[in-house]
Amino acid sequence: MRITSNNALFHGERAFALALGLWLTACSDPDPTRLDGSSPDAFARTAAAARQELPVADRLMFDSAIATVPARRYANQDPAAARSAFDGMTAAAVVATERERTDGGNR
Repeated sequence: MRITSNNALFHGERAFALALGLWLTACSDPDPTRLDGSSPDAFARTAAAARQELPVADRLMFDSAIATVPARRYANQDPAAARSAFDGMTAAAVVATERERTDGGNR
């Protein structure tokens, strides 16, 4: 069987398309970290990882949201309140909720 120049070109294009697809898949953004409120350790670990995914400008608002939830929900400042309030949320969702609650950070 002889490989013609057109056939070789076709195989080269397929190989290039496959390589490009694999490269794009490898470079795509992973799913954002979701906060895990199942335990204090899991919450601390996932909150730290999620915080790192935020732009620097949003990290203070994220910290504020995590710190003030217990005060909003329970008079005794129960730390489990933040875990239950933010369980399953991404850092971006926490920041968006805090912006909405504080009128864009103006309260």
